[in-house]
Formats: sequence, structure tokens, C-alpha cells
Amino acid sequence: MRASLFCFSDSGAELSLRLCASLGLDRSDVHSVPKFAQKYGFTSHESVCADMGELFKRSDALIFVCACGIAVRDIAPHLKNKMTDPAVIVIDDRGRYVIPILSGHVGGANDLAARIADLIGAIPVITTATDGAHRFSCDSWATTHSCAISSMRLAKKVSAAILVNDVPVSSEYELPELPDGLVRGNSGELGIYIGIDDREPYDETLRLIPRILTVGIGCRRGTQAEVISAAVENTLKRSGLDLHAIAEVASIDVKKDEEGLNEAAKRLGVSPVFYTAEELNAVPGEFTESEFVRMTVGTGNVCERAAALSGGELIVRKTAENGVTVAVAKKKWGITF
Repeated sequence: MRASLFCFSDSGAELSLRLCASLGLDRSDVHSVPKFAQKYGFTSHESVCADMGELFKRSDALIFVCACGIAVRDIAPHLKNKMTDPAVIVIDDRGRYVIPILSGHVGGANDLAARIADLIGAIPVITTATDGAHRFSCDSWATTHSCAISSMRLAKKVSAAILVNDVPVSSEYELPELPDGLVRGNSGELGIYIGIDDREPYDETLRLIPRILTVGIGCRRGTQAEVISAAVENTLKRSGLDLHAIAEVASIDVKKDEEGLNEAAKRLGVSPVFYTAEELNAVPGEFTESEFVRMTVGTGNVCERAAALSGGELIVRKTAENGVTVAVAKKKWGITF
């Protein structure tokens, strides 16, 4: 977790030091005005508010040990949306209350606030409606279980509905005992579907998509990102798989400098992983081998071997499109509530 702490008093500074020790952070991760920064070895700012933009972008969590008003004024110019904003937590400088004020679910502020409260013996003040009513929170659950959310509009609609009635849920995976707010059901006006395939069993289906797919990619030298992206999208579409289920793309290390491959991975929101020919050749199993590919890069198959090495069970074999080869592997996953 990349966290930035902020404090503006001696008592706040002492509490920040306790938090650093508990959360595995350094004094340099605490930001303050020169008076307290110099005294405690924190990072100094003539104006924390003026420097907030960069800290807001690079941090997973912002923890303010001060009044709520200070935190709100500092972060207000930088707010975008709940899918990208970091978790923001406010703690009074006496350490009595821990209050998540932004990105409670998707950003993980609620969970972090509960963790911090437990560490310092404070009271967590959770204000999100589903948590207050002890009902299932779809966006919080998705974040905790590394699932993509198909639609924030539907996530809001489901969250509002759950406060009034149970919402049906179905899945390609076995469902365990359900939490309050959910009921088993395969049809209806509004519901939740959990899985990597593209099923939509309800009139309006909120899809929670586990990020468990590895896409292995081979390509000719100089292949453009648009061509690679199209090959990946078409392969998954033909297989009934959701693009949002991709956790990473993998290839051979001689492709590390391929701009098109790196850009295609960036567009998918993942980082590429590269393996040597020796590592790929050591992967057990049967693969679609090509002597030409072996003579060129040192292994008879790049996409299938890279996907299997990085991702587990191979579920889509080598497919070729416009000089790009694609294969898909799936990691083991299951539902817990």
C-alpha cells in the first residue's frame, strides 16, 4: 500500500509515528508544514494543499490526522470518481475516531479505517449505507476479491435496491451461504452475476468479474497496438470471455521492447510479463508447436506456453489473427463472502 499521512500538531505527529510503525511506513511518508516536519523528520511542505495534486495521484491511501475540514479542502480540487480516487481517512489527533471520507468501498477506505481503529484502539465511524445496515456491499466485495465492476451505474442501483429488498445473485462458480441482501436467483429485473464469461441473466445485470485470466501473446516484429488489441478482444469475444477478467498479458523476453505489445497491455490496464525461451520450454504440457517459431525465438510456442506459465489452466488454445497469436489461461478462483 502506498500511503501518505498528514498531520499539523504535536499530538497528531505522535499518532502518525505510531501509524508508521504499525503500517510499515517511513517518516518520509508523513507530510507536514516545516515546523513539525523538521521536529519529527517528516517531509516538509510550505503548503501541503498546494502539493496535494501529486500526492493524490501517487497514493493508494491518504490518512489525515487532523480536522475533517482540512482534509476536505486539501483533496477537493483533485476528486475525479470513486473508481480512481484513493482511500481518504481522517483521524482526530487524539486518536479517538477513524473516519473514512472517500472511496470507502472501491478504494478500501472502510476496511483500512477498521484496521487502523483496531491498531490504535479507536472507534471506526463508517457512514456508507450498506455497511450501516449490515447488508452486502457489491463494490466493497468486488474490490476485496479483485473483481472488476461492469457498471458503476448498476453498482449504485444494486446498492440502493439491497437496502430495501434482497437482490438475486448467480454465478458460474459455486455459491456459498449468502450474506444479508442477496438471494439465489437466475432471473429478474435487477441482479448480480459473478463470473468471467459474458452472461447477463437479468434484465439489468451487474457483473462482478474476477481478474484471473492471463493472455499469452506472440506477434511479429513491429506489430501495432491496435492490431494486437483487436486480436485479443476478438479471441475473448469468440470464447465468451470478458476483457475485464484479464489480470496480465505474457510473452517472451525478446518482445520486451515491442511498443505495440506494451501499449496494448497498457490499454487493457495491466502490466506485461516476459519469460525467457528456457522458462517457456520448461512448461509441462502439450502445446501447438511451430518449427519456424522455434528457429526464430528459441521455443516452438510463445502464446500458449506464456499463458500457461503465468496463469494456470489453458482454456483457449493458440489462435492467430493478422500476425498475432493469442492464448488464454485461467487461475483457480472461488467465491467467499
